[in-house]
Amino acid sequence: MLSGEELTFAPPGVLGGVFGNAGRVDFCVDLVRVGRPVGDGDADEAQRDAGVVGDLVVDVVTDAEGEGTGAIVEDDQQLVKFHGMYLQDDRDLRPERTRKKMEKAFAFMIRVRVPGGVLSPAQWLALDQVARDYGNHTMRLTTRQTVQLHGIIKSNLKATLKEIDAALLNSIAACGDVNRNVMCGANPEQGPAHAAALELARKVSDHLTPQTPAYREIWLDGERIAGGEDNVVEPIYGKTYLPRKFKIVAAVPPSNDVDVFAHDLGFIAVLDDKGGVTGWNVTVGGGMGMTHGEEDTYPRTADLMGFCATKDAVAIAEAVVTVQRDWGDRLNRKHARLKYTIEDRGLDFFRAEVVRRAKVVLEPAKPFKFTSTGDRYGWSQAADGRSHLTLFVQNGRLFDHASAKQLSALRQIAQSHDGNFRITPNQNLIVANIPIERQTEIHWIAKEAGLLAPWSGLRRNSMACVALPTCGLALAESERYLPDLMTALDESLAAHGLSSDDIVIRMTGCPNGCARPYLAEIGLVGKGPGRYNLYLGAAFDGSRLSKLYAEDLDHGAIVAALDPVFAAYAAELQKGERFGDFTIRAGFVAATGNGRDFHANVAKQAARAAR
Repeated sequence: MLSGEELTFAPPGVLGGVFGNAGRVDFCVDLVRVGRPVGDGDADEAQRDAGVVGDLVVDVVTDAEGEGTGAIVEDDQQLVKFHGMYLQDDRDLRPERTRKKMEKAFAFMIRVRVPGGVLSPAQWLALDQVARDYGNHTMRLTTRQTVQLHGIIKSNLKATLKEIDAALLNSIAACGDVNRNVMCGANPEQGPAHAAALELARKVSDHLTPQTPAYREIWLDGERIAGGEDNVVEPIYGKTYLPRKFKIVAAVPPSNDVDVFAHDLGFIAVLDDKGGVTGWNVTVGGGMGMTHGEEDTYPRTADLMGFCATKDAVAIAEAVVTVQRDWGDRLNRKHARLKYTIEDRGLDFFRAEVVRRAKVVLEPAKPFKFTSTGDRYGWSQAADGRSHLTLFVQNGRLFDHASAKQLSALRQIAQSHDGNFRITPNQNLIVANIPIERQTEIHWIAKEAGLLAPWSGLRRNSMACVALPTCGLALAESERYLPDLMTALDESLAAHGLSSDDIVIRMTGCPNGCARPYLAEIGLVGKGPGRYNLYLGAAFDGSRLSKLYAEDLDHGAIVAALDPVFAAYAAELQKGERFGDFTIRAGFVAATGNGRDFHANVAKQAARAAR
């Protein structure tokens, strides 16, 4: 075993810091081959387009072609996504290693599956240990309410996944063309309603998890089924899995922390007068990804499809997934998400097929109201006298650095905590169910580690994807740049008396939208190195998409473009008016309806921004 302790590590923000131990390889990992489900080559495209995916195990082989390399062959790079991992390299080091004729600094990112984002202290400690023993000494809390572990070299994959399994966790289906980690509202103060959402998230996740024994056979040395994979039938995914990834959430009003309208399938709790759940409104057809310059790709907010009883929710989920399995576009991956299926087929036609398959009658959607998408920071009280502390984790990255030892602080809390940890969909963390006698101690541990919420309303409502140096799709910085940009924007906001105003800002390094930037009041999407498209006008409650305001801006241009908007907001806002709503009323951007309307009516505001 190669320990991360043996290797040089620099924290994020330092050149090459996200890969603490990349490039050390001793042997190759046993992998398995699949019927080329998501390959990028022409042959792989042809097979996938024909619907050939097969099972996740066909034959267990040694990746002999990978000996002496930190990578794996291209086919296996696509396969392992279904097992919850990506092969990456440190892009900061590419130029130097190219000059020296060295291989790229390869390592893997493993994404853990944590339905509902709830971890026990023992599970938190296990992931912390894995991050230090095998990873790059960081834990990355994601926008999908789970944990990513970066910098894991190939020879440590099996050992890492065995440690994760020992904590009763796994990474299967955390990536790939399959249902991903199921999210739910993270606020434990919502009591029975949150418990119902968590139970639903776990039931749906369990029901939609692939049944193949491949994961256990490969990574955990499980016993192979007699006769091999030919005897294993995926009851939901079949031989073809899904045309693209699939995302499911459960929200509990008035909090829309999960961004329910951003996902393929959503359940919105309908509450009675006592806060109990009477059933669920069902949403379908949300999604964030698009491609720059291709207006037939666009983000979309989900449609309300109807209301179902709790007992029928899993059946509805299966029906929605199988309709998308059968109707989704397998010829064009840019048109393969459920949002396009519904745009093409129509909501009524889609609903009728879901009802037919689920054998459930959907009632009309019932009234509900969201107020925000953010987290409630600080302390909140539970009915039993225990309390919950919501911590601020900047862009989800936890690590020890000179001024704040965050991983060590949370390890100290977990070692004697008898409650649990709850990852929020906003990349933050709740230490839940803290007894009265430990509240002061935990508060000061968190304060010393810089984990309490900042004064800046902009920073409190910020999110960023990882982007450079590890994401192969990134066109620009995100996680490493957003804090510096917010420092500059905070100066502008302070000059206009807006420092504490809650304004949602999100940044991604590419247009795929992992941090849901098109539902942020200020959205910044990477266009190229150091340059971003600026979007304004999304709703604070996550119900309306933004609109392009200005293109291809560098740092100075972003600050210059937003300062007059902040000035106008400070001078002209109406009582209770949110920043996104103001930008529409004041004419900075047009309101976006949905789908194809995202790219419409941008000329007016682009001209104003240019002035």
